[in-house]
Amino acid sequence: MNLKLGVKWLLPRTIMLLLCSQKVCAVGEVLVEAETFADKGGWVVDQQFMDIMGSSYLLAHGLGKPVEPARTTVSFPETGSYRLWVRTKNWVPGNWDAPGRFKVSIEDRVVDTVFGTQDGWAWQDGGVVEISDSSVSLALLDMTGFDGRCDALYFTRDVDAVPPNDLKELAAWRNRLAGIAETPSAAVTCDLVVVGGGIAGCAAAVAAGEQGLNVALIHDRPVFGGNASQEVRVHTLGIYGAGTRILKGLDTEKWKNGSAQAVGDNEKRDAFMRNAMNVQAFLSYRAYAVQADGSRIQSVDARHIETGETIRFSAPLFIDCTGDGWIGYWAGADFRYGRESADTYNEGDPAEGDRWSPAVADRMTMGSSLLWNSEHSGSLQDFPAVPWAMDVAKQYAAVEGDWEWEFAREDLHQVDDAEEIRDHLLRAVCGSFYNAKQNPENGDVALKWVGYLLGKRESRRLMGDYIYTLDDMLSCRKFEDAVVEEKRSVDVHYQLESGGFLSEAIFHKPQDSYYVPFRSLYSRNIENLMMAGRCFSCSHIGLGGPRVMRTTGQMGIATGYAAFLCLNYQTTPRGVYQGHIEELQSLIGLTAQLEGLQVANP
Repeated sequence: MNLKLGVKWLLPRTIMLLLCSQKVCAVGEVLVEAETFADKGGWVVDQQFMDIMGSSYLLAHGLGKPVEPARTTVSFPETGSYRLWVRTKNWVPGNWDAPGRFKVSIEDRVVDTVFGTQDGWAWQDGGVVEISDSSVSLALLDMTGFDGRCDALYFTRDVDAVPPNDLKELAAWRNRLAGIAETPSAAVTCDLVVVGGGIAGCAAAVAAGEQGLNVALIHDRPVFGGNASQEVRVHTLGIYGAGTRILKGLDTEKWKNGSAQAVGDNEKRDAFMRNAMNVQAFLSYRAYAVQADGSRIQSVDARHIETGETIRFSAPLFIDCTGDGWIGYWAGADFRYGRESADTYNEGDPAEGDRWSPAVADRMTMGSSLLWNSEHSGSLQDFPAVPWAMDVAKQYAAVEGDWEWEFAREDLHQVDDAEEIRDHLLRAVCGSFYNAKQNPENGDVALKWVGYLLGKRESRRLMGDYIYTLDDMLSCRKFEDAVVEEKRSVDVHYQLESGGFLSEAIFHKPQDSYYVPFRSLYSRNIENLMMAGRCFSCSHIGLGGPRVMRTTGQMGIATGYAAFLCLNYQTTPRGVYQGHIEELQSLIGLTAQLEGLQVANP
């Protein structure tokens, strides 16, 4: 099946209607992916760790109150005795009741096993159950409201069979049961593929579409915005540069981080994207693989986070706006992770020492955040004891958390260990709120909103022909290929306490505008790949200035226009730098700002 780019807006529900079933049947076995449940009740789909644990899953994010059951109906090929397995985890093992406990009901009969009590992602044995009808109702019954998680349910007539848990073997096993071929049967061919629908990705797609390119924009959530979305709720910072017209359709007001005002800005952004010319949005699709021929990407595969539907996207050009640099990583692009030594680019600060830049390069990064808040309800509100959270929160008490609720640790990777990082922050929130509730003044305070999607600051940085550094900002270097302008201070975060959950920021203020060169927005070894967002080519300290969303949106605009020039002149991004940079700057609208400036070409 080849999907033409005539469809303007591909919503998750539309795709779900294309599928025949919510479960997978083979002779004597039935696999039910939890994220396909028809009625998810109060459970939410968590896709952010698909590359680490093998799938999206359902999360009972109830803020300490059990969520409404998730329900679905499944057809069984035959009646009889089946062994039930549930893939789940105890997300905080210890000497306490597991916080994420839940049960499963089959035709309103509750299975005795309590799930969510086994360490690590694994299949938990639910015992032998009787299936007496060909159509069976299933439900997931949350017991705690504290982030129970369910990946899948597997029923097998072979009561001695144990499903695989090794990720590679598990993927093949799932595909076999689902009848999914290694190569997606659905295909999209277009001029440009943009992966990641944060501010940078949206801006790239809009800019390219306005120049007449047919653009496929792949985003792994049902709403656009990334860290600015209603799901993460970070307000946008930075200046518009020459991108005011596009960025005003995408950014936010400067409300308090975590505010429900993010919802209104998300509605504005989604409406803006629906009206974008020549952009087909694939919402709730997460990229999972790249096909490359040497130094060129041929296509990207993406999977729907609920239905499992897969599509292959082919194009002559790709822009990585995933934040984690996934497209470049899979394609073999050069990248960096962690902090360079202070003397690598002369980025040290004697007054701050290792908190700013280390003497020896390490694997530390700026951390990820979860925002949260509470409200006075007007009546007494209980909050249960959370012993599983107290060794993180300790004695700290709070009723809300802003950007400084941040976690990074050198031995934890911001991609590979992202679920552990998120869960550490959830424990910090619950423990700190519990401590605050012990104060009678907070008797009527109830949790209002707690994020569960990480707001990331830093992970992989894809290397371009130029690596952007602190000196470029502090010296206000005017590059001959400048495509992004910024004025904000360089700020880099550090953890206040090892293993804690609070951070501080150190600031260095440039005296004037500084610029990001186009050479930092395309890969140095993958010839048809550009990048916009926090995965652009820079040092750890070099990320400290341009990492905010209006600035990364300018990067998106630059790469979107550059894609047009690549196709118009049948060249590569590097070819645009070498032969068409003034035309790119003119499209962006930077020509007037750069005229008469003394430029440097280091």
